[in-house]
Amino acid sequence: MLNNILIICVGNICRSPMAEGLFKQALVGANRTDCQVSSAGLGALIGHKADASALQLMTRKGIDISEHRARQLNDDMIRWASLVLVMDLKQKTSIIENVKSTRGKVFRLGEWGDFDIADPYGQKLIAFEEALISIEQGISQWMEKL
Repeated sequence: MLNNILIICVGNICRSPMAEGLFKQALVGANRTDCQVSSAGLGALIGHKADASALQLMTRKGIDISEHRARQLNDDMIRWASLVLVMDLKQKTSIIENVKSTRGKVFRLGEWGDFDIADPYGQKLIAFEEALISIEQGISQWMEKL
């Protein structure tokens, strides 16, 4: 069963914290208390809070990610996860090539719609809003599969 979901982006301050918060909310709404969600980064800004724009957008949705702190992806996280969701094809390929045991459990968040989620880091709020729309679409598609 896919009950430990790990969401990966680069810095773990924009896309993956938003996706983690939204996924947790979706699982609660679906009464899926058997699932846990966490996030990390391939090049994490370790210890940093979620980006201010990500915080703002999540607050609008009633989701508090203010306690989030960026974490670097490590082997223990990979072993813990039954499903690893990344933001783009490059990240998926990188993880699978570097950790052979992940084959079959690493997918893009946009896998079912065949789309990547662009990194909004350092951009205006509109880029975060566009990323958020893609994240929500990906989560909705994954919720149908879980």
